[in-house]
Amino acid sequence: MEDKQNPKKQKTEHPQSSSNDNKDTEMTKLAEGVEFDTIAREWRCKWSPDNDKKSLVELQKVLNEHIEDIKKVDGVKEVKRIICGNCMDFKVITALTQEKFGDWEKEQFAPEEKFLEKIKKIDGVSMVETQTYTFMTII
Repeated sequence: MEDKQNPKKQKTEHPQSSSNDNKDTEMTKLAEGVEFDTIAREWRCKWSPDNDKKSLVELQKVLNEHIEDIKKVDGVKEVKRIICGNCMDFKVITALTQEKFGDWEKEQFAPEEKFLEKIKKIDGVSMVETQTYTFMTII
């Protein structure tokens, strides 16, 4: 029986890869047909539209201050910033190879603590949260 806390790693070919860039990559199988090769850490909060969206402007400034440190994290595949103007979401998603994610976790996802401390001090920012999840590009 498969241990649900420790999914099986196996070599799998990316189904979304073109014939020119097929590469074997270590994938983790969560369930039949459900695999991943990337783990992402999300930092998120809500911002206020008050004062000409000043909190959103300040959030972007804090992200800009930390971009170089995020780039230095070993195994980073991509960093996405997501903004929703309707629900006032601000999200930063850092995706790493699954092989390197554990090392970053041991470092407490640096610079996460500094980033979160700064954004919590911004007027109009609320619901500061983090989440870890798998990330898989399909197409």
